[in-house]
Amino acid sequence: MGWKEAAEPVLTRMPAVQRPQKHVPFKRKLAWTAGILVLYFFLTNIGLLGMEAGQGDDLFGEFRAVLAGEHGSLMQVGIGPIVTASIVMQLLGGANLLGLDTDDPRDQVLYQGLQKLLVILMTALTALPMVFAGGFLPAQPTLTLGGFSFDQTQVQALMFLQIFIGGVLILYMDEVVSKWGVGSGIGLFIIAGVSQRLVTGFIQPTEGGFFYDWYLILTGQVNIGSIVAGDGLYTLLLQEGHIIALFTTLLIFGIVVYAESVRVEIPLSHSRVKGARGRFPVKLIYASVLPMILVRALQANIQFIGQIMERQWADMPAWLGQYGPQGQPVSGFFYYTAPIYSPEDWMWWTGEVAQDAWMVMIRVSVDLTFMVIGGAIFAIFWVETTNMGPEATAQQIQNSGMQIPGFRQNTGVIEKVMERYIPQVTVIGGALVGLLAVWANMLGTIGAVTGTGLLLAVSITYKLYEEIAEEQMMEMHPMMRQMFGKE
Repeated sequence: MGWKEAAEPVLTRMPAVQRPQKHVPFKRKLAWTAGILVLYFFLTNIGLLGMEAGQGDDLFGEFRAVLAGEHGSLMQVGIGPIVTASIVMQLLGGANLLGLDTDDPRDQVLYQGLQKLLVILMTALTALPMVFAGGFLPAQPTLTLGGFSFDQTQVQALMFLQIFIGGVLILYMDEVVSKWGVGSGIGLFIIAGVSQRLVTGFIQPTEGGFFYDWYLILTGQVNIGSIVAGDGLYTLLLQEGHIIALFTTLLIFGIVVYAESVRVEIPLSHSRVKGARGRFPVKLIYASVLPMILVRALQANIQFIGQIMERQWADMPAWLGQYGPQGQPVSGFFYYTAPIYSPEDWMWWTGEVAQDAWMVMIRVSVDLTFMVIGGAIFAIFWVETTNMGPEATAQQIQNSGMQIPGFRQNTGVIEKVMERYIPQVTVIGGALVGLLAVWANMLGTIGAVTGTGLLLAVSITYKLYEEIAEEQMMEMHPMMRQMFGKE
């Protein structure tokens, strides 16, 4: 008996959100999406019962814009377990180790059940060290609740249970949006987190807010020194002035919107309806920027392991990593594999960086290589596992009754035409997105949302706009639903 037969009773019984049996009206989809978004913000503001207030280090601090969630809340793990499980499933599927045919309805159920089970397992494995490895989420020594008294170990178990429940909730919230709403839950949560940080970075009435800092500068309350001498120019451009961060933020918006509009359009005509024509667009960022979540999540997991080892392994070798007072790696393997988060991480000539120039350049090179090559590789995996590859696309065009003018109406012929464009554009687009993410991080962004977070937010918002336009078109013209496979 194979693993599929053994696991089928468990995987097919995994709780799941039922798919709608008929077309869901657009207004109802918007209502579901808005409701889940409100619930998400509500849960991010519920603190963990039993946690020491204002204490602990956020393991995903620099990755929060990508992994969503909120430190010290029920959404502590964010979408991290979902993304990690997706990486594992893509690698196993890409190596054909699962033996599942995603075109087979039975295997589809097994694949989804296995992925869901893996997410739940990853949620538990992520929450355990956060709670029980000292310093990350410190628990209160005692807690009295409803007449019952809990010691520290019991309080930690209670915190773990809350984080685990939050992780499972975000899994099913994502499923609700995917089946009953507009877009995907993961994309929605990323947009929510990045937008919140971006708006806060602009208007917060404290130090670090763009408008507030410029108010202090213009009123003379902040002495930025001479523009010519000292560090006045550096302060104005990169610190209190935020000029470079503002420029980078606006430029990323413009580049992503432009890149989304750059495409190769393959002409199509209907084989039976005379005069019915269309175009199949192969965009420059064909795989979207979502594979960047997988790349950054992989880096986040590496840093996550490093911080746990540093806390639990007193004699950890120096070549693996040495950590500073704020819990950041300052040398060794974990330093060189840490992403560049801001200008202060690599501009050694300003005196803000403690490491030597050669160490900084190695770290920049590793980050750039990781993002460019990783972006291209994960983009290929993404295209193949989401039925966007040449073979799947050719089958979709064939099933819709369309054909490429001048070519025979044959799936193999259409696939060969698609192979001229899709693989090359996928690699170029994935590498380009990785390069943009590193570049934006090196220059900084408003609200410290990171380049990857900003890229994801802009691209997901653009695709959400396209999907809303498509939904509105199908509401106006119900016959379009069959063409888009929504009926």
